[in-house]
Amino acid sequence: MAESTEPPYARIAAELSRRIADRELSPGDRVPSTRQVAQEFGVALATAAKALDVLRAGGLVITRPRSGTVVAPRRAGKAGEPAELTRERVLAEAVEIADTEGLEAVSMRAVAGRCGVAPMTLYRFVEDKDDLLMAMSDAVYGELSYEDDEGAPWRERVEAIATELWRVHRAHPWLGQVHPLTRPLPLPNLLGIGDSLLGALEGLGLPPRLQFDVHVLLYSHIIGLAANFEREDEAVSDTGLSAEEWTDLRYVPTMNDDGIMNRYPHFAKLFGHFGSLPDGYDMDLDGMFRLGLGLLLDGVEALAARCRAEPAR
Repeated sequence: MAESTEPPYARIAAELSRRIADRELSPGDRVPSTRQVAQEFGVALATAAKALDVLRAGGLVITRPRSGTVVAPRRAGKAGEPAELTRERVLAEAVEIADTEGLEAVSMRAVAGRCGVAPMTLYRFVEDKDDLLMAMSDAVYGELSYEDDEGAPWRERVEAIATELWRVHRAHPWLGQVHPLTRPLPLPNLLGIGDSLLGALEGLGLPPRLQFDVHVLLYSHIIGLAANFEREDEAVSDTGLSAEEWTDLRYVPTMNDDGIMNRYPHFAKLFGHFGSLPDGYDMDLDGMFRLGLGLLLDGVEALAARCRAEPAR
């Protein structure tokens, strides 16, 4: 049998296309990453990336923020009648734009276009764009699903509240950009869970200022990490590469350069270790959230013990 004259990237693209056509990979399924393709087919990372680029160009896969490269959805049939225009629908469409395109894409005109109405129609439901953003934020905080168990240990309560806030900020990473920590918003749904958080900290015996500072630091930990999802969305839009693909093609080759490794021995040691692992090192923001939260609460516990030991002033 004659050996194939097709370049390796084309053969890989053809095989992945077959898997999609045969429904081995369904719409929304993650496509093998650049690293996985390189390992499976025994090719360089650049060749694997080129194969995935062929699939993107053909509309078979898309790079989706926070999911990586996935099989593109199949074309839907004709849409039904538009839903009735209500404040809830206006906010839902605005949130969808922010989730998929970023906060900068939200405008009265864009939301009106999604709703199929003239921009002026939206002013029946919101006063202006600022009012829209505040209403969007409160609606999203309304997704918080948490019942405070006041009889539970303080740490358990704080972990549950923080984890729920992380879930919502992770799903809507633009949320932390609506306002800075220095200008908190008195949103009903946010105030509710914030009050529960302050209640959980109350029994520690911290002075009032420290109690409030700790509550702000916990928000900062959540918002600061979640902001990276929004930045990653923008980077995906700019480069067409997922974080894993960018790392494999840009960061790792640079860091493996002998000149770089000789200048930074501690990086060299760690990269040598990660290079010996089957999957290398993948940055896991969910894991970092849990690690950071644990470290913060360990510090809060130590701080509370110190405050209790100090004589009253």
